[in-house]
Amino acid sequence: MNARTEPAEGESDAIARPPLVRELLLVAGLFLVYKFGRQLATGHTGEAFHNAHRVWDLERAVHLPGEGAVQSVLLHGDTLVHVANTYYATVHFPATAAFLVWLYLRRPAHYVWARRILATVTAVALVGHLLFPLAPPRMLEATGLIDTARVYGPSVYGPPSSDQLSNQFAAMPSLHFGWALMVAIGLIVATRSPWRWLWLLHPTLTLLVIVGTANHYWLDAMVAAALLGLALAVIHLPHRTRTTAGRGTERLVPAEVPVEEPTLVGAGR
Repeated sequence: MNARTEPAEGESDAIARPPLVRELLLVAGLFLVYKFGRQLATGHTGEAFHNAHRVWDLERAVHLPGEGAVQSVLLHGDTLVHVANTYYATVHFPATAAFLVWLYLRRPAHYVWARRILATVTAVALVGHLLFPLAPPRMLEATGLIDTARVYGPSVYGPPSSDQLSNQFAAMPSLHFGWALMVAIGLIVATRSPWRWLWLLHPTLTLLVIVGTANHYWLDAMVAAALLGLALAVIHLPHRTRTTAGRGTERLVPAEVPVEEPTLVGAGR
């Protein structure tokens, strides 16, 4: 019999799916650490505004486009800015959760890989929030930007002085953008549809929304993308190759070894 390599679509059959209860507890624990870590960074108002001026001045020094150019487009109509605020408030967590659930059910190997990367990026980001508190552009008068969520709604934040649910001085890196970019990359890697590249619209829209609503600077997204790139370089996707040579052997191919589809890996005797 001829031996063959199964396409990536069947990879979920070859790799065991992690126990559901364990994964739920793990993801819930990571979420609690995320929320608790953000709370640890509260109360650094002076330092956060000092850093905001530094980031704003750096962006102007390197001639990055002004965040106001994006916001001015949103402000052409109440409907558009309201949609942008709604996207910011409602898409971040549900989209990432749906991504992980789909991978868990359909691509277990990709799920473990994506979960590890998201956890790593989030953990490093939380350290960054502690070491470099940063007020978002909507709070910095020098930017000339408005808080679109507060003016047009809906808003997920209350007054910074009384907000007990979130750390509003955790602008850099932007996990909104980092998670959205990972969702797109994960779906592109895990699927084979010629339309899969359209998933890049999600991080693109997210970038325009977080900047246009004055919740993040361009540099916040750039730092998040750099962190994600480092995580992707370190945490590799495992590939399992099934062969049907003779007795039907099965072997694990490391991620560093390129695998062509289909390829001949053995021959009948």
